[in-house]
Amino acid sequence: MEMTASPAASVPAAPRLEGAATYDDWKAAALAEDERSGAAAWRRKEASDLYDYRVIRRRLDEIQGVRASGDPHRLLYYLNEGIHGNMGGMGSTRLYRQSKFGTKELITRYIDEQAAALEQVAAADPGDIPLSEKLEFFRRASHCFGRTALMLSGAGALGPFHVGVIKALVEQDLLPNVLSGASAGSLVAAIVGTRTDDALHEVFQPRTIVNVFDEVGEAEKDLMRGNKRMSIQEVRGFVEHQIPDLTFQEAFELTGRRINISVSPREMHQQSRLLNAITSPNVYIREAVLASCAIPGIFPPVTLAAKNRLGQRQPYVPSRQWVDGSVTDDLPAKRLIRLYGVNHFITSQTNPIALWAIRDNWGSDNLFGRLWEINQNASREWLRATYPFMVEMTKDLYPLNIATRMFFSIATQDYTADINILPRRRFWDPRKLLSILSEGEVQGLIREGELATWPRIEMIRNCTRISRTLDAILDRLETEHIYAHA
Repeated sequence: MEMTASPAASVPAAPRLEGAATYDDWKAAALAEDERSGAAAWRRKEASDLYDYRVIRRRLDEIQGVRASGDPHRLLYYLNEGIHGNMGGMGSTRLYRQSKFGTKELITRYIDEQAAALEQVAAADPGDIPLSEKLEFFRRASHCFGRTALMLSGAGALGPFHVGVIKALVEQDLLPNVLSGASAGSLVAAIVGTRTDDALHEVFQPRTIVNVFDEVGEAEKDLMRGNKRMSIQEVRGFVEHQIPDLTFQEAFELTGRRINISVSPREMHQQSRLLNAITSPNVYIREAVLASCAIPGIFPPVTLAAKNRLGQRQPYVPSRQWVDGSVTDDLPAKRLIRLYGVNHFITSQTNPIALWAIRDNWGSDNLFGRLWEINQNASREWLRATYPFMVEMTKDLYPLNIATRMFFSIATQDYTADINILPRRRFWDPRKLLSILSEGEVQGLIREGELATWPRIEMIRNCTRISRTLDAILDRLETEHIYAHA
């Protein structure tokens, strides 16, 4: 592992990172710490054995030269050769461990130059590159490059942590367009996915942030001041107050965000589902959230509801009932890949069942960490291999058969992603996990989510810069195309 440069003795001690009130404060403290430690000098130095800096330097020089030529066809040809998010290993997490803020300046400059080149092609005169040719190129480039999704895990009462994560991303305009949520994560995803950008910015302002969880009736407000466990009546009332009565399709048309909610089947031999505007456009989001939050043995299973052609509410697959989405699909990465072409994942992970065992890949590479990861992978594979045998052994032993399925579903899931945002605490009082938290506890978890997200912001910014640029350009060109043919 590459070491950073020696500390600069003349640089004063940095402000405390954890004392930062905003991301800008945190950034200033991180930059000061990097100057003090020598990490800033490491960022400025191109050479490193952590990535192929020679390839990045050569590609940067090439694209700058092509852009300077002013020939749009030459630039388009160059970009058609391929736009890569991990050229020379520049997307490696290891490159973001060496300093508190960001990574090699060469990498950031190269990504910026790629984005500027795409904008230059989009702005080319239609006489040089027709709109139809631009659309064809950017659609293909977007499909090949892929996009990022944010996955919100099951969390119980730790759900406000997700709010802090989303608040930090929204403030930097980095919230992915594709979101998934399971259990408590589904509630937060639904709140985000049913609000316009303007409303979302207002929701996550410091003065109103607690209102996301506190704008309820007087009875529920009284409960939030104590430690009483939330009942299904309170959950239902909370969902109805916070989430507009929209279908997935209606929410997508309102916000443009692609929200996905995981639900698990109550019965044996049924498959979990990922509900969204593609697979279940007419399903109501409220019932989907209630189902995803229906912890087996705690809350009753839920029958989904949908809007029929007359605009009336009716049961959706009335013979089926659904429970907690995190039981079988806490992080539905494979389905998001298939539905949206996602190839890069961020997770806000607070699932109390799995949190204690997760090793954050942001930490240092060491022998113990690698052995722990090998052991976890081997254990999952062993459990997958023994699952059919255990199901056969318990198939006639109710409720042991249901418990067996749940155990194996939980134990064999992968709870990590490309970028993991985790709370510092890994163990929580189990009595609190289904309780209604006080306002102070909610604010504390939101703060924890922000603090956990800020060190990842620059990696998220760099890794999503090209896909965000492609999406923005496509939106403009598609609109231009519609008006041209109106």
